[in-house]
Amino acid sequence: MKYDEAFQKASLQFNNLDLARSRAAHARWKSIENLDSYLIEFEANFIKNGGKIIWAQDSLEAIDAIIEISKNASAQTILKSKSSTAEEVLLKERVRLEGFDIIETDAGDYIADSMNEHSGHMVLPAIHKSIEEINTHFGLNNLSPEQLVDVIRNRLRELYLSAEIGITGCNFLIADPGAIVITENEGNAQLCASIPKTHIVLTGFDKILPSLNYLDLFLPLLSTYGTGQKLTAYNSIITGPRQVDDLDGPEELYVIIIDNGRSDVLGHEVQRQAATCIKCGACQFNWPVYMSDPDGAYPNPLSAVTDPLKDNFETQEEAVRNSLLDGNLTDICPVKIDIQKMLIENRKESVEKGLESRANKLFYFFWKKAMLNRDIMNWKGIKAGKYIMEGLYKSDQDLRETPTIVSQSFNEQWREKLNIK
Repeated sequence: MKYDEAFQKASLQFNNLDLARSRAAHARWKSIENLDSYLIEFEANFIKNGGKIIWAQDSLEAIDAIIEISKNASAQTILKSKSSTAEEVLLKERVRLEGFDIIETDAGDYIADSMNEHSGHMVLPAIHKSIEEINTHFGLNNLSPEQLVDVIRNRLRELYLSAEIGITGCNFLIADPGAIVITENEGNAQLCASIPKTHIVLTGFDKILPSLNYLDLFLPLLSTYGTGQKLTAYNSIITGPRQVDDLDGPEELYVIIIDNGRSDVLGHEVQRQAATCIKCGACQFNWPVYMSDPDGAYPNPLSAVTDPLKDNFETQEEAVRNSLLDGNLTDICPVKIDIQKMLIENRKESVEKGLESRANKLFYFFWKKAMLNRDIMNWKGIKAGKYIMEGLYKSDQDLRETPTIVSQSFNEQWREKLNIK
């Protein structure tokens, strides 16, 4: 995979990558543990710079605020850059119901949206689409990815000059100067943030960092794990709306800080570590569930941890179960989030809430009985293993050879080798 090669090259910029990850993990944990003071500091400094803060308890409050701002601005066209928070609250669908024309400006999101699909990846929204599919959808003739981006750019260019509102997400909220940090590779977020008269930032409160001094660590770390770059092409630090001497920038700048269940996640002692995620997307490249269904209901492992906590386990049981718990996700995380531990904790809570299916209960009941009985393990285990392996490897095309199942268990072989009766 090209991502793996790019990651290996970009990671060489760190003298000690593991130490950098540990520092980042500590900084993010410090931010989450002191959310109250850092958010108040951010708000005070941002308002001092002329910005406006809106606190939204849930997605409905956030959408209502955006609709009200748009109506007050007599907006017809709204431009939007990539934002996982916007995907979370179904921004496009709800705003369009109010009659506004909202247009994706990220090339990947533009492609996915034009196909009436959601983003397939938090960093690379159209990664699940082939170049042939995209060409066919747009009625184009075998254009290269670079040529496709040029086509999309040309379609969007004039819209930047006429749109009344630009909506972006952000990568970090910086408490110290009251700043918003946006990192990208296309420049579309910069245009959304600077050309329209009104700029709206939609973000969760978990994006907070204490100081600008942390960016020399987080920006290279985010780009290395996100896209395999030493640094992304465009990195913006925005402290407020246009000032008297500024050449560009919006006349009004709103930051909508949303909870939408994040407080529920923080209320869980083990799973609250999920709030330290920096949305690099590396875990998605290494999650078999995502790789098999990139456009599924749970495209990333962190949503499999947090969605059940934000909503309820009854409707999110699939997310709790869909993981191999192989430990690889923690190894690839730039801030060392122990995703497997949190998924296990979710499963534990699911059992405690009595949400286990009858079939699962029966399976684990008999499995426990078998594991506690050596005779069953030695005989039935071999027999059951034979049927299971034959079932897993069965193929009409005979493309795979069924592994040979030994006639003795390891315990029996070991006792025989040591001559133990």
